Amino acid sequence: MSASAVPTVAGLGAVLQLFRGRPSLTRADVMQLTGLSRSTVNQRLDALLSAALVVPSGEGSPTGGRPASRFTFHHDRGVLLVADIGATGMRTALCDLRGTVLAERERAIDVAAGPDPVLTTADTMFGELLAGAGRTPAEVFGIGLDVPGPVDFDSGQVVSPPIMSGWDRYDIPGWFAGRYACPVLVDKDVNAMAFGEQRSVYPDVRQLLMIKAGTGIGAGMILGGEIYRGADGAAGDIGHIQVTVEDADVEPVCRCGNTGCVEAYAGGWAMVRDLREAGKDVTTVDDAVALVRTGDLLAVRLARRAGRIIGHAVADSVSLVNPRVVVIGGQLARIEEQLFAGIREMVYRRSLPLATRSLQIVATRLDNRSGLIGLALLLADGIFAPGRVEDLVARG
Repeated sequence: MSASAVPTVAGLGAVLQLFRGRPSLTRADVMQLTGLSRSTVNQRLDALLSAALVVPSGEGSPTGGRPASRFTFHHDRGVLLVADIGATGMRTALCDLRGTVLAERERAIDVAAGPDPVLTTADTMFGELLAGAGRTPAEVFGIGLDVPGPVDFDSGQVVSPPIMSGWDRYDIPGWFAGRYACPVLVDKDVNAMAFGEQRSVYPDVRQLLMIKAGTGIGAGMILGGEIYRGADGAAGDIGHIQVTVEDADVEPVCRCGNTGCVEAYAGGWAMVRDLREAGKDVTTVDDAVALVRTGDLLAVRLARRAGRIIGHAVADSVSLVNPRVVVIGGQLARIEEQLFAGIREMVYRRSLPLATRSLQIVATRLDNRSGLIGLALLLADGIFAPGRVEDLVARG
C-alpha cells in the first residue's frame, strides 16, 4: 500500500488497521504510509502499546543510526467466540483477534426448539472452548453468531424466519449481555459463508455469489468487496423465489407458507420428503446425500432436478449482479456431480454470454467451516473498525 492509499490517518483506529493488514511495521513505515510526523506516529504507537493492541516484534533494518523497532498487531491480546447455527447442527469456534480459528466444536441441535435452548447450548460450548484454551470470559473481545434466517443486522434480531419458531425479534445480543461484556454480532448464515469464502479463498474477487444448498436454499452476496444485505437485511433469499416446474403435478407447500418456492422443490428437506414418500428409508439431509452417492436412481434423479431448479434461481442472480465467482456450499454440495451439472446447465442457458464468459461456478473450498471463518473475520473487522479503537484504548 502506498502513502496515497491512506490519505490522512488522524486517529488510532486507522493506524491499527495498518498493523492488522501486515506482519509488522516500523515507525518509519507508519510515517511513510500515513504521511504523519514522527511525533504524531510516536503518540499513536505509544497509545496502542499501552493498550496492548500493538506489541514489539524484534528489530528492523539499520537506517544509518540505531535499528528501528518493529511492531505487530497483538492478535493474542484476547479471543473471539463464534457460532454457526444451522437448522439441525451447530459449530462453534474459539478464534484469535485476527479471526484465525484456534479450536472448534460441533453439536446436533434443532433450531426450531427456540432461542433459549439453542443459545444455552452455544454458551455451554463457548465455556468448553474457553476452558480448553485456558481463557476466561473477561478475555472475550466479541461474540458472533449466524442463523438460517433473515436478520436485521443493526439490531441483531431475526425477522419472521420460516423455520426458526420463537426467534422472531428475539434479542440475541441481549441474551449474552449478562454473560460477556463485549459486542455481539448476528448475521444470516450464508452472508458469513460468503464473507469467509471471499476473504480466505478469493481475496481479489470483488463480486461473489455464495449459494448454501442444505436443508434450505439461500444466497449471500459480496458486491464491491463487501457483504450486500439489502435495505432491510432480506437480500439473497433465493430459496423463496417461486418457479414453475414442468414435471410437477402440484406445487409443493413451502415452509414459508407459500407454494412453488425453489427450496420447496430443491431444498434438502424437500428431497427427504420426496424420498420418504417413495418409501426410501431416509430421515435427514445427510441420509439423502448418502443415498444419492450409492447411485439410487430416484435419489440421483431428484438431485439432478434440484440442480436445475437451483440453477434457475442462480441464473437470475447472475444476470442481476454479474458475479465473477459462484460458490456452492451446504450439504447438497457434497453431491457435486449431480447437482452442479444442473446448475451450470441452467446458468449458461439462461444468462447472457457477457455475464458468463468469465464466470466460475465452484464448490466451496472451506466446506462446513466457511460460516465460522467468515463470522470470525467479520467480527474482527467490526471490533477493530477505526471508529471503535479509541474506545478500546480508553478501556486499556
